[in-house]
Amino acid sequence: MIKRILLVCLLSSILFADQNAYTKEQLEKMIAKMVMLGFHGEKIDSSDKIYQDIQKYDLGGVILFDKDPNDKKKIKNIKDPKQLVKLTSQLQAINKTKLLISIDQEGGIVQRLKDSKGFINTPKASIVSTKGTSYAKNTYSKLAKVLKKSGLNVNYAPVVDLNINPNNPVIAKLGRSFGKSSKEVIKYASIFTKEMKKQNIISVLKHFPGHGSSLSDSHKGFVDITKTWKKEELEPYKYFIKNGLVDMIMSAHVVNRNLDYSLPATLSWNINTKLLRKELGYKGVLISDDLQMYAISKHYSLDDTVRLAINSGIDMLMYANQLAKPLKLETIINSVYKQVRSGEIKMYRIKEANKRIDALKKKLI
Repeated sequence: MIKRILLVCLLSSILFADQNAYTKEQLEKMIAKMVMLGFHGEKIDSSDKIYQDIQKYDLGGVILFDKDPNDKKKIKNIKDPKQLVKLTSQLQAINKTKLLISIDQEGGIVQRLKDSKGFINTPKASIVSTKGTSYAKNTYSKLAKVLKKSGLNVNYAPVVDLNINPNNPVIAKLGRSFGKSSKEVIKYASIFTKEMKKQNIISVLKHFPGHGSSLSDSHKGFVDITKTWKKEELEPYKYFIKNGLVDMIMSAHVVNRNLDYSLPATLSWNINTKLLRKELGYKGVLISDDLQMYAISKHYSLDDTVRLAINSGIDMLMYANQLAKPLKLETIINSVYKQVRSGEIKMYRIKEANKRIDALKKKLI
């Protein structure tokens, strides 16, 4: 009994020493590296908040959008090709550290670079998969070159969700899946990622552990896939992980009580660490879907969200700031910082996430 108590005391002192081995400034920067942040602005200078966030905290990355969702007549970040190149150049020049500049550019309804603004049109996945592999290669080669020329280096695509439920409002109905079978999805998603890699664009597989069987949209609220999810939905992830073809995966805000009785995937250790890391062997960066989506934000506080997400195995927290009132980077940092100091968020997870993000960024140099 005495030995057990001494062992617990020793481990506690080691953990306490570990989290106190860093200054406040160092730890804040480590936390900021784990954030993917949205902001408003077609151009930036040193007076802008996002400029200061990148300069002071060495922010991990940004996500860009075309329209302001609160007023679709206004532009959020992207006006046309020339303006976008200037914006990404301004962002990348702030610090010597490589900034992840990300975008949702799947094709079809999910593309922020629209042909009406001078960019190329990319067909939706459900169309591409009916036209054969040569068409797919040509389509995604052109897309990758546009992203590269625009100064973007992370694309939240391809969708590797299986088209299991034809009435799925967020995948099937929007044509975002390459097909019903894992074989078909793997075939076309592989072409997508290979063409991105040729242009040094990081592809992000989504939405783990599978959103194709859902009956509702996690943007709008709670989504339970317990009765509809099938194990086959893991097949694309198994393939990409086994063959070393994936650097980044996005979690889904879905509940699967067969995998975790109470928590959505984004906040679940059973799904993100036990299943994805330990069983499937994934070693790359795991990023959350937007944590301001109602499936998360309506049910969890900021403190609970960041604690559960990071401890579950999430490496990057996405706050896209698509709401009327943007969430400040300092608010996120402060929430994580106080919980690391209290021991509620494990310091080893901060170090582990930073190591993975650093390795990812080195691939872009």
